[in-house]
Order: sequence, then structure tokens, then C-alpha cells
Amino acid sequence: MVLLALLILNSLISRMIKSVRPKKNLGQHFLTDLGIAKAIADTVDACPDIPVLEIGPGMGVMTQFLVTKPRPVKAVEIDKESVAYLNEKFPKLQENIIGEDFLRMDLNDIFEGKQFVLTGNYPYDISSQIFFKMLDYKELIPCCTGMIQREVALRIASAPGNKAYGILSVLIQAWYDVEYLFTVDETVFNPPPKVKSAVIRMTRNEVMDLGCDERLFKRVVKTVFNQRRKMLRVSLRQIFGSSASADFYAQDIMTKRPEQLSVQQFVELTNMVDEEMKRCGLKQ
Repeated sequence: MVLLALLILNSLISRMIKSVRPKKNLGQHFLTDLGIAKAIADTVDACPDIPVLEIGPGMGVMTQFLVTKPRPVKAVEIDKESVAYLNEKFPKLQENIIGEDFLRMDLNDIFEGKQFVLTGNYPYDISSQIFFKMLDYKELIPCCTGMIQREVALRIASAPGNKAYGILSVLIQAWYDVEYLFTVDETVFNPPPKVKSAVIRMTRNEVMDLGCDERLFKRVVKTVFNQRRKMLRVSLRQIFGSSASADFYAQDIMTKRPEQLSVQQFVELTNMVDEEMKRCGLKQ
């Protein structure tokens, strides 16, 4: 019976696709496989008892499964055509369909300052920006799940020493435990993207304080990965110019490249940079 229901719903999806035209400028690729849509929606079950905010619901292929869960659900959709479609398809959700740009929103206003799960089939071209915003509101978002470009998912989940390890890996893993759940082929989208997708889940770890200046931590991570092939003693000159001492650059860690450092080593490096900046008068 379940299989028959999914087959019927899959046939209905092909009709739904005609209802809203995917827009290239919004990075829209509508998921057409309901089995996968349900599997993605079910990833929020790892964080029960708190509301769910879906980003970019499109025509509600995931929304239809999220609304069956015993918790409040809201959706943010920038496309006016999709908002109109969603209001018609989910009349009970009308007050909870927010026709705004997620990247410009104050997330404290969504559920009156209460924590929530973030999920969605994220637009590929802004997925990194979405996760940077998640980090800005990490105390509000104990769990984030959803589908993104496979390359980005691998980057977020990557461990030190891998080619994919980079800025997103360090900044997200500093605050979240990351799970790469499964890969999704191009053929289940309209229009099909040129790359594979992946579903991930990020759950807040127990870190409440990094043990360093957080703003400087971000700056150090971004600075050294902008020259990822160079040793730290070279890339850190972008921060210090000619101000830092020879002793600072002579420390053992300075011969490493950024992809070799764990999150904890980046914390230690940030503290070293902090001390040297104060010594040089670059920071009070």
C-alpha cells in the first residue's frame, strides 16, 4: 500500500512541476522523487520536540512530509510564484509561509526567539551563505539538515588532511557534528542539475566557548585557506605584513599548511596570532 501511494504521489508530482516554473536565477531544481523527499524530511527527527523552518520549499515536495510531524512548521520562500502555490496547496500553513529572503531575516523573529531545526533543499548558489548565517545564529539552531551540492557536503564533512577540507569544514565543525547521510543523483530533479547532490545533518556539539577570539578565529581560517598551498608562515603575512617577529614565524606550526590543522589547532593558532597582534600593537 505504501509503495502504491508513493507511485500515485510521484505521478502527481509531474503535474505539480507544471504549476511553478523553476527559475535559474534563484538556483531552483525541484525534487521529483517523493521517496527521497520523505527521507530528507525525516532527517529532522534526530532533533525532536522543537519547531522546523524549511528554506526554499518550492512546491512543497518536502513540506508535505514535514507538516505531518507533531511540531510547528514554517517555510521561507523568496519566489512569489511558489508562495502563491504553497498558500493554495497548504491552506493551514498560510500564516507560516514567509515570503522573504532568508539571508536578510532576523532569525530571532521566526519562532519568537525559540530554538528550531533548519532544513530544506537548499539553493546551490547560496548554500554556503545559508550555513554562514546558521553559524551566526548557532544558539538558535541546534540542528540543521537538508540537501546541498555533493561537493559542498563533502567539504563540510571533510576531516583534516583531505583536499576537500577548507573554510566551511573548520568553521562548521568548530560548533557542529557533521553527518554525510546519502548521495542523490541528478535524475530526480527538474531541471536536472549538472552535479550530484547529498543530504547532510549538522548537530550542535557541546562547545560553548572556542577558547579564543571568535572573530579572529574566522579571520585566521579564511586568511590561511585563501592561500591553502602555502605554509602558515607565508599566508599569515596577510595579517601582519612585516610586523610579526622572526620568533613568531619560527614556531613549529608555521611549517604546516592549513589543510593539516584540526579545529583545535586552529584555536591554538588563533591564540598565537592574537598574542602577536597585541605585541605588535595591531590589537588592543
